[in-house]
Amino acid sequence: MRHLLLGFRPTGQYTAPVTTENPTLAELRHYAVRRSIGRPTGLLEAIQALGYVQADPIRAPARAQDLILRQRVRSYRAGDLERAFPTLPIEEDDFVNYGFLSRDLHALLHSQTLREHNREMDAEVMDRVLEFVRANGPTHPRDLVAAFGRQSVENYWGGSSDAATRALDALRSHGKLRVARRDNGIKVFEVVTRETIDGEALSEEERARRLLRAVIQLYAPVAGSTLLTLTRFLGYGAPNIREFARAHLKSPDNDEYTTAKIEGVAYTWPRGEELTGEAPEKVRFLAPFDPVVWDRARFEHFHGWAYRFEAYTPPAKRLRGYYALPLLWRERVIGWANVSTAAGELVTDIGFVGERPQSKAFARELDAEIERMRTFLGLKAPPLEAMVEA
Repeated sequence: MRHLLLGFRPTGQYTAPVTTENPTLAELRHYAVRRSIGRPTGLLEAIQALGYVQADPIRAPARAQDLILRQRVRSYRAGDLERAFPTLPIEEDDFVNYGFLSRDLHALLHSQTLREHNREMDAEVMDRVLEFVRANGPTHPRDLVAAFGRQSVENYWGGSSDAATRALDALRSHGKLRVARRDNGIKVFEVVTRETIDGEALSEEERARRLLRAVIQLYAPVAGSTLLTLTRFLGYGAPNIREFARAHLKSPDNDEYTTAKIEGVAYTWPRGEELTGEAPEKVRFLAPFDPVVWDRARFEHFHGWAYRFEAYTPPAKRLRGYYALPLLWRERVIGWANVSTAAGELVTDIGFVGERPQSKAFARELDAEIERMRTFLGLKAPPLEAMVEA
């Protein structure tokens, strides 16, 4: 799975000019949290502000996209994005990974060059599937199975998936189909109309510049090694522009960003943003792919320990848990939380890298985050008597 590459560090060197503006590591930690998780907004506003929300099918205790949005959207509940998706001007597609994109960002991906990119599947199969969707409207994979029969093909993860699903996704990746909605988590596709992909007539260089800006806006401050990886990952959603993006990043005339070395590590962020200020006194359980923790090189430097996504690690080799959520306290990730449900109640297993903070403020905020998680999942709080007995 592509997000398994997040720990990868490319061998190339990031050569953007380094400025004399050198904040402390603590200032960068506070800045990273404040700029990514601000005051909660509406769902569409949050997606537009982020530009992109990474998706993941694992539900433990909720999908990654829901866990990311719960930190940024007022009164958000698990599944709200799926329920609201058909009514919102957003798309599902590849960016630096697969996820949900604002319509403006999505328009930058699907240039004519991408739509005519080399096909992954047999052209005749894709043409037949496209004609079926055009004739029948929104199409669930089972509709294709009923029409053409079931056939298995190897998928990206080494297993097998229905040829129908693979063909639909291949057509989506080439800008021919889009996700119209999801039925119980399964994508339903429809033909792309001109309105859904119509962006400005931009040069490939300008597309690359805007896509790179979106990446840095999302993950700043970005460690230099990760920034090189991200320009490579742009090839998933826009394979025709990643070299332009890398060239723009290294250009000596690039004045959009500040780059500085802090304790020997180069970081890049949008020029002119205010770095001073404190992160809120709050505990948060973050998704493994939340922008605050996505940059694994930055994570290790900021927090002094290595966080790895272990859902695909053999159980005997896991250090934190199947779907351990990074536990953020103020501006530091000090541990992790494994969250599940049993008999309609929330079960939390909390671990710490060092000692658990002993302050009353931490205890209060940890309880508040657990209660927010319970509400997010639609669980009722346990009876008062049970809490007293515990």
